Amino acid sequence: MDRLTARQLFEGVHERLALRWVAGARGETRALEPKESESRRPSLVGYLNVIYPNKVQIIGTEELNYLDGLDSRQRWETVQKIVQARPTALLVTKDQAVPADLREAAEETDTPLWISAKRGHELLTYLQYHLARSLAKQVVLHGVFMEVHSIGVLITGESGTGKSELALELITRGHRLVADDAPEFTQIAPDVIDGTCPDMLRDLLEVRGLGVLNVREMFGHTAVKPSKYLRLIVHLKPLKEWTDDADALKRLTGDVGYREVLDVRVPMITIPVASGRNLAVLVEAAVRSHMLKSKGIDPAQTFIDRQAHQLRRLPPW
Repeated sequence: MDRLTARQLFEGVHERLALRWVAGARGETRALEPKESESRRPSLVGYLNVIYPNKVQIIGTEELNYLDGLDSRQRWETVQKIVQARPTALLVTKDQAVPADLREAAEETDTPLWISAKRGHELLTYLQYHLARSLAKQVVLHGVFMEVHSIGVLITGESGTGKSELALELITRGHRLVADDAPEFTQIAPDVIDGTCPDMLRDLLEVRGLGVLNVREMFGHTAVKPSKYLRLIVHLKPLKEWTDDADALKRLTGDVGYREVLDVRVPMITIPVASGRNLAVLVEAAVRSHMLKSKGIDPAQTFIDRQAHQLRRLPPW
């Protein structure tokens, strides 16, 4: 998401954090943007900071005591600095009484002012998590996203290569569907990409000739999964597009490479598609092979090492 308004943020967390909007309702369009976290010294959310203001300022007991300890002029200047920095929202903790001057300043400047019964560290922890997820880089990729042998696998390929039919067969073999056609991927950590399904497509799988199928209703609740980390891409490629002079080493190692998804290198295995090939078995084998390689077990390298050992044992010419 490119930006998150105060209203969107409030609607997303008000039940979880027991928030109430007490002033500054006209400031609901104030927004948080991901680029701000890169150019600003503090984080997007934090305890009250007058020098380097956070976009969401949490005002707890210590912060209210700090304001109470100022003389009238200093207090007025400090409150003005707080609202003139145009924070996305001010958040008072533990259902404490909101100072009248702070409420008035929020109303005059259309600064959203919220109050919660929860303690400051609870609000800070959850808001940091929520903002990190909401403002993280996202992308929609064409394919079918599934959980196969507990691994998040994105099945890609041109239209007509049989992605949905393959997904249907994998589901009948006990694997789970995350999203068909347009899975959404979010970078939640430097090397972690989380895949989810758009609300409109949830539980649905479109198969040519059968139309749209409701996987949950047909196969049960265990046949679908709301989200999964992307660990592997399986690309289906028509056999006719493979050249006879392809690298012979691929016969040993397989057609294994990488694809950049949100600046993260995701392993990709390309499988040729042809009539009579059992793609479900091949995908399961590809996932098992990927799991072994992630543990340091590489059958192709083992074979190459054995061959090199045999060559060293041959007598010199």
